[in-house]
Amino acid sequence: MTRLRNVALTLGCTAAALTLSMTTAQAAPGDTTAICANSLTPSGWADVQWWNDYSCGSGFNPNMKRMMQLTGYPVGTVVNVCASSLPPAGWQEVSTFYSSGCRYSAVPSFNNNSWQIKRVY
Repeated sequence: MTRLRNVALTLGCTAAALTLSMTTAQAAPGDTTAICANSLTPSGWADVQWWNDYSCGSGFNPNMKRMMQLTGYPVGTVVNVCASSLPPAGWQEVSTFYSSGCRYSAVPSFNNNSWQIKRVY
């Protein structure tokens, strides 16, 4: 049973990776997609939400994240993102704050975990 579960998880992750590579190449500014947390956030994208989902394995830590395409926004655009990934090139941190949707650890903390970022070039 464990072997079947591992095969299913591997196939699911492979399908998600293929979907991600197709969707990230065609995404417009503001588009979002959800991926397992063990996948890196691609260039031009930023994490905007974290949660726990059994399709990405089990455990107490949030293991799924929603990320937003930031490439293509005009200069001056301001968005809120999780501090779990660095702002893309051309974006600058304006302020920090706490957001319950950006908790990417099972250890509860009310420390600032989010950024408001602004497109500067």
